[in-house]
Amino acid sequence: MKSIYLILDMQNDLVHADGPNGKSPMGEQVRARRILENTAVALKKARDAGIAVGFVRVGFSQGYPECPKNSPVFSGAPKAGMFQLGKFGTEIHPSLEQRTGDVQVTKHRVSPFYSTTLMAQLSAQGIERIYCSGVSTQAVVQATVRDGHDRDFEMVVLEDCCAAHSEQEHANSMGSLARFCKVTTSAAVDFAA
Repeated sequence: MKSIYLILDMQNDLVHADGPNGKSPMGEQVRARRILENTAVALKKARDAGIAVGFVRVGFSQGYPECPKNSPVFSGAPKAGMFQLGKFGTEIHPSLEQRTGDVQVTKHRVSPFYSTTLMAQLSAQGIERIYCSGVSTQAVVQATVRDGHDRDFEMVVLEDCCAAHSEQEHANSMGSLARFCKVTTSAAVDFAA
């Protein structure tokens, strides 16, 4: 079964210590749960196993024309200057190595499947199983798992590579996701299986 490891929203605005979320509860969870370190371990294992790797980011063009004005999640981005494509904030964290040929997806909503090229890229590679992780658990991870499940992909979440705004929010999200995916960790995952 052909697989991909999708790394979700691990961009500087959300996970870098110098980004807007660096000092927020989310930033504290990213550090406390060692999300960057665990994701780097999982990424190396995926590359060693020879499976496809993809990076998903949320971003908006200059002037934020794609940003939904009534969204509780995104409407504050223009005022905060967050998620601007081509800027530091939408770059994937430097500890996570990107390579030529990696799947790249820019999204304007929570789900990486919504109005993006993700399905075309997965279909072109014959992908049937999606491993995923990222921030935040209650947003992009949940959306990816649910949307992927409903598109008939086998979904696997690397739990120790995900974080939410609190440990409780993360635990609640993982509890509700368990019906739609398999759950593993960066230490236990076997991408070659």
